[in-house]
Amino acid sequence: MASIRAQLTAAYAAALLTTVAVFAAISYGTTLSADRTARQHALEQYVASEADLLLRTVQQAQASGEPLVTFTIVNNKKDTIPNVTPKLRTVLEGVPDYALVLDAKGRTLYNSFAFRQLDQDDQVALSQAALALRADTFPPATIELHSRRLLLMARSVPSAGPITRVVAGSEAKDEGVAPIALGSAIFIAAPIILLISIAAAYVIAGRAFRPVDGIINEVEAITDGRSLHRRLALDGSGDELTRLTRTLNAMIERLETSFAALRRFTADASHELKTPLTVMRADVEHAMAVPHASTEQLEPLEEALREVRRMSDLVDSLLTLARADEGRFDLIREPVPLEPLVREIYETAVILGEDAGISVYLPVLEDVTVSGDPTRLRQLFLNLVTNAIKYTPRDGRVDLSLSKRLDAITFTVRDSGIGIAANDLPHIFDRFWRADRVRSRASERGGFGLGLAIAQYIAHAHGGSLTVSSRLGRGSVFTVTLPIDLSNS
Repeated sequence: MASIRAQLTAAYAAALLTTVAVFAAISYGTTLSADRTARQHALEQYVASEADLLLRTVQQAQASGEPLVTFTIVNNKKDTIPNVTPKLRTVLEGVPDYALVLDAKGRTLYNSFAFRQLDQDDQVALSQAALALRADTFPPATIELHSRRLLLMARSVPSAGPITRVVAGSEAKDEGVAPIALGSAIFIAAPIILLISIAAAYVIAGRAFRPVDGIINEVEAITDGRSLHRRLALDGSGDELTRLTRTLNAMIERLETSFAALRRFTADASHELKTPLTVMRADVEHAMAVPHASTEQLEPLEEALREVRRMSDLVDSLLTLARADEGRFDLIREPVPLEPLVREIYETAVILGEDAGISVYLPVLEDVTVSGDPTRLRQLFLNLVTNAIKYTPRDGRVDLSLSKRLDAITFTVRDSGIGIAANDLPHIFDRFWRADRVRSRASERGGFGLGLAIAQYIAHAHGGSLTVSSRLGRGSVFTVTLPIDLSNS
């Protein structure tokens, strides 16, 4: 799942993209409309100026007193076609776009080059439109031809003469420069703006969530139950994060109170139970030592003694864990040569294995020294060995090894026992936890589910670790890793 930072950045990018798209559409539409209006007005003014130019040209020609029109005889001198004189035609050719010069009968005396480039239908339509136009009106009229749209404007020639009307026109084009330039600018700038904004949003979100990361890191450091005295730092800003920090601190304080009460109860109960169990054990042993006791009397006493011993072991384990939780774990640091210690453990394991029909081997034993408590290390190693023998069937095998690796040592216990299911491995070091198959064996061998928890704590107290790998029905491998005492190496 994406982080909140990534989600916020994506949401900001989507919102920005939508905003830019809407802004671009509105800007383009507004610009297009304004540009169309401006272009329309400019074109109307341009057509009006062309019409005025035509009118002035004709008036100047009239003022010179020279003839303006010549007639061409056609159809055997029966018809004549009027045209402007060559001199006037030469002057009129200088007028751009569409231009028409008409006489009183509506005949065309002159048409421009642009007019002559139109097809026959458009020429006829344009001539008819020129005749129908009201002269001297503004704005120019819009004429739709087959191939184009024109703006036309007519001017009447006030003086008497053969020329009575001039018409000027220009093509009305839809595309404009401003909308195209704006569209190009948006197309180029929008991705750059979007990328820069996304990068800025990601950085800003990261800075905004930096206090949240700090809170997460601090809370993760207070998850082991022994750091509940710690509190999250308050910045005093009074924002939502400050309220969250206060709430978490209040929750941690309540948890600390609950854990402390539970630890006190466990320690006090374990301590109080030691004395009556010791007395009970002494009384049972004394009763069993009475001469001439019958078998019927000894059997219940022996069972009672076994249960008292189990209860004593449980109380000792609980007291050990309670002291560890309170930071009162008895740990004496001194250089400990592990070779004789592991050899002693191996000899004890051989004896335990003979009773259970299990072979115990020590294939690797190196001479290494660690800094630690020899009593606690012996308890750690012996817990793992007895645990392996306990859950290995008869005719099975248990291998012990002590080896050196760079700046650490590893003590490994490998068995061919019943193994541990993959779903059970994450819980193997939990207190009082036992899988179903392990629980059935534990009921026969007297386990409580505390040995591995104590072993793990001893390993951690020595700056090391305890790990396990196992497959159901294939056995298990427990590995203790401890730092080497370099001062004695």
